Amino acid sequence: MALIHHTTLTPTKVELLTGWLPTRPWYHGPAAPALTKAGGFRLDDPAGDVGIEFMVVTDGSAAYLVPLTYRGAPLPGADHALVGTMEHGVLGTRWAYDGCHDPVLTAGLLALIEGRAEAQAQSITDTPDREVARSYAGAGPVPGLGAPADTDRSTEFAVPGGDGLVLRLRRVLTAGSTAPDGALGHVTGAWEQPDGTRARALFATLERR
Repeated sequence: MALIHHTTLTPTKVELLTGWLPTRPWYHGPAAPALTKAGGFRLDDPAGDVGIEFMVVTDGSAAYLVPLTYRGAPLPGADHALVGTMEHGVLGTRWAYDGCHDPVLTAGLLALIEGRAEAQAQSITDTPDREVARSYAGAGPVPGLGAPADTDRSTEFAVPGGDGLVLRLRRVLTAGSTAPDGALGHVTGAWEQPDGTRARALFATLERR
């Protein structure tokens, strides 16, 4: 169970993302976005070492899904995925990574889709997030994921030996989107739009190419 500390972060997560997001191929906004943290959820690391967060940020009417991991030391071989470092008021220096390149997050995402893990509220310890929904129609666990590949709207992971099976993480969120016909599994979630209404969309799918 992840313990949520209500303390200071310097810089904040949104400040880190303001500089990082425009470098991503799936980001289509201005060079200097005005980001707002609008929603998302957390997952627990079974080992208790890594913070796992799926954050939704908005820039005007556009919404982006940003999976992040937070570590107490650098992740070996992942310099290319480093979003930045923050000083945490309780935990000290934290290394924030694009979670698509962190095996702890990708394992957690598969566990969520398959029903072996439960989405947790972003800001409350030991509290399930009831706005997150998932499904899985497979006969057994997904054996693993290949390296992430960014497109202009998503990050995709081929399933080795999966006969064309791919995990597609939606980076650009479309309110009202649902899983395509034939999807083997999916995750949906919600966030707050600039006008104060709640939007819901597809976050991830497990499907054939």
